Amino acid sequence: MRAIAKAITSLTNARVKAVRALEMRKTRRESGQFVAEGASLLMAARDAGHHPKTLLFLASDDTPRATAAYIDWAIDIGVECLTVNQAILAKLTGKDNPQSVIGVFRQQWTTLPGAADVGDDDVWLVLEEVRDPGNLGTIIRTCDAAGIKGIVLVDNCCDPFQRECVRATMGSLFAVPLIKISSEEFLNWRRDWPGDVAGLHLHGSEDFRDVKLKRPAIVMMGSEGPGLSDAMTEACNKRLLIPMAGKLDSLNLAVATALMLYEVRRDDLRM
Repeated sequence: MRAIAKAITSLTNARVKAVRALEMRKTRRESGQFVAEGASLLMAARDAGHHPKTLLFLASDDTPRATAAYIDWAIDIGVECLTVNQAILAKLTGKDNPQSVIGVFRQQWTTLPGAADVGDDDVWLVLEEVRDPGNLGTIIRTCDAAGIKGIVLVDNCCDPFQRECVRATMGSLFAVPLIKISSEEFLNWRRDWPGDVAGLHLHGSEDFRDVKLKRPAIVMMGSEGPGLSDAMTEACNKRLLIPMAGKLDSLNLAVATALMLYEVRRDDLRM
């Protein structure tokens, strides 16, 4: 028998409260869940093989065809589907003009690959203590576009499943493998890495455009303020620099990461 959507009209409903609680990092960590907003993001999740645990959507006769088809798909596969009103959606998304559909998903984490699982041409990105969720979301999106194998989040990085970060990924969160480890775990893993490990550093000695990295390669980026720590810098066998023509001595982290990744992957991305 085909499941049907249940209607919810109260802001005090227990399911609404549970979804809203996912705004808090503690709740996301304990539940292993997060919220994604908007049909395009949810369809990107489906294309990557992920389906929501719960779907909440606006009961409307004006639902776009693609969104309606997604809702029908979710109902058909047994997802908990709830119709809600505009006030509930606004409360759950923090927007006066919210998306018409949101989904609750399980967080997806993976583990560091063993030596036998690393491809000869792989490029991995390592981020140390990135604090801005908008930057992290943009970086995840860039990694998807550039074909990066995965992202290693070292020590106290911001939560990739935070609302602002999820929005900034534009769906790439569901396509790029994420690993969360300590710097000690990373440094132990790095000892057996067969290729180059390149870090961007204000005192780098090589122009990032002039270096051909031995694959498999790791690109390392530090936090928005201090950059790479001394221990992580020591783990790099190549320290690179992006030349500056103006008075500033640094770029936005997401921009700098995009430049680095596209330069490393330049020969792989030719049309």
